[in-house]
Amino acid sequence: MIPQSFVQELLSRIDIVDVIERHLPLKKSGANYFACCPFHGEKSASFSVSPSKQFYHCFGCGVHGSAIGFLMEYSGLGFIDAVKELAGQAGLQVPDDGRGARPQDDGSERLYAAMASAARFYREQLKHAPPAIAYLKRRGLSGEIAARFGLGHAPDEWQALQRVFPDYPAKTLAEAGLVIDNDQGRRYDRFRNRIIFPIHDRRGRIIAFGGRVIDGGEPKYLNSPETPLFEKGRELYGFFLAQKAIRDSGFAVVVEGYMDVVALAQYGIENAVATLGTATTAQHIHTLLRHVDRIVFCFDGDTAGRRAAWRALENALESLRDDATLAFLFLPAEHDPDSFVRAHGADAFRQAATAATPLASFLIQELAGRHPLESAEGRAAFVHEAAPLVTRIAAPLLRLQVVKSVAEKSGLTQTEVEEAFGAIATRTAHRRNRDETPPAPPPPDAPSPRSSASAPRRTAPNRLRSFGRRKPPSTIGTLLRLILQHPTWAARLPVDLIPDHGAEGCALIAIIDMLSLGEPLPAGGLGALIEHFRDTPHYDTLSKVAAELVETEFDEGVIELIFEDTLRKLSADSLTAEIDALLQKDRETGLDSAARHRLAELLLEKRKLSSGGNTPDL
Repeated sequence: MIPQSFVQELLSRIDIVDVIERHLPLKKSGANYFACCPFHGEKSASFSVSPSKQFYHCFGCGVHGSAIGFLMEYSGLGFIDAVKELAGQAGLQVPDDGRGARPQDDGSERLYAAMASAARFYREQLKHAPPAIAYLKRRGLSGEIAARFGLGHAPDEWQALQRVFPDYPAKTLAEAGLVIDNDQGRRYDRFRNRIIFPIHDRRGRIIAFGGRVIDGGEPKYLNSPETPLFEKGRELYGFFLAQKAIRDSGFAVVVEGYMDVVALAQYGIENAVATLGTATTAQHIHTLLRHVDRIVFCFDGDTAGRRAAWRALENALESLRDDATLAFLFLPAEHDPDSFVRAHGADAFRQAATAATPLASFLIQELAGRHPLESAEGRAAFVHEAAPLVTRIAAPLLRLQVVKSVAEKSGLTQTEVEEAFGAIATRTAHRRNRDETPPAPPPPDAPSPRSSASAPRRTAPNRLRSFGRRKPPSTIGTLLRLILQHPTWAARLPVDLIPDHGAEGCALIAIIDMLSLGEPLPAGGLGALIEHFRDTPHYDTLSKVAAELVETEFDEGVIELIFEDTLRKLSADSLTAEIDALLQKDRETGLDSAARHRLAELLLEKRKLSSGGNTPDL
């Protein structure tokens, strides 16, 4: 594990502005820096970076965090990899805290090493496999391109990997997906007599393999299973090698198979990537749109190809931006990208990609082809099927254009289509609510649940609002905001008066506990303080409040007065609660003399506190 002290030192040594500026052009405005948010489509710069707080926040989609959080979001890195990357930039060596695991010693380093050794073995075996070499030559691949992609060959043997892994029964080989253990306890290699395609992560490390048969057996393609290193819904074959070409060409081509990527690269089209035995996912699209603003999906022109294209379209809707284009290229039925580029050349393929059908046009064409628009029933069905798709389009201007297209095709006005979409959505919601048991209401002070299904993180409309229009925070909420602006003031809080129920109260107590245990305050600003609580129940609450402070913070000229008033309000709230409890008991069972004396003391103390004034709202 990485020691918390190192994370704090790292954040104190780096500047979040420098970190983010490596990826985004920032422009200074006032005390902060701004850019167009990389996590949702926009024309105006609503992505704010605060050098004083060492924290970023987007006023548009609500995403926020520290320098570590930014790298995790932007580059798709895990926490440990993000820390390692920042440490490399700062010239620091990531240490081990001595509690067992080294950084990445969740088994990952052993798995990476095993995958690298297997890849070397497969590459070496290709030199001694004439049938495999002959197959690659028939597909038009040169030795240079095979070496660039690290192609190899798995021998037609049950336990060939035993030659490179003397400890063949080791647990690591199974965890890496290199071997299979059958029900009889026998272990054998997963890949046998196949062309091997190494799959790299975004840092160039081998995380999985794909294998293609040579002799026409089944399955034609075999992938590594999902492992601690490999999640097929997140990775793209060839992406590591294609990144520069994607940036230089201004667009990415998404194809269906390994051989398509390699064959296109053979002909100089190096900006192609492939999904890994799964439909294109929203994560794939999000990854590509971080690097380029045009994606061309290239599928076979047959029925299977159009089905794959439609799945890609459905998964892309929530990721669409008004400043980005997704388009679909359908090749002639007799061709796939590999055969097309060999038959017609690279220029013909590039021209076809340039003329690819934009997503909105494909959506309308596909839906119109499913329904007879010459009849009222067909037009109604067309609008009905379009509704749940169009309403998921995240790009507001594009969504408006598609609504207009639906109106034109259906013979309705734009207003009528919008009203129909609203009615369809309402009926769908009613049916869903009728079929589901409503959940119990949360406690009043409970944190809002995070759900990617019901409130997409980067595009949820209810996040597109200023903190100034939110409901004013409670006494505890105000105190938490004050403490995050001035963490040292936590030592002045009466911890016995802070309720230990509710997310904000618990987070406030956690900060007080941190100081009471003698831990120093993080030196890396607000971002470092939030990172201190990563992987705790308080992280979401604290990061949410920190984001609000980037947007609207207390005026330093009056913050001390607000703090004192809020402490008085906290005491008053505590007194009120105790008084209410005693009065309730008096009504129900009566009070003894001691309780009545206590009640009198409390009422007197509350009157004294009342003269202190009220706490201003944030």
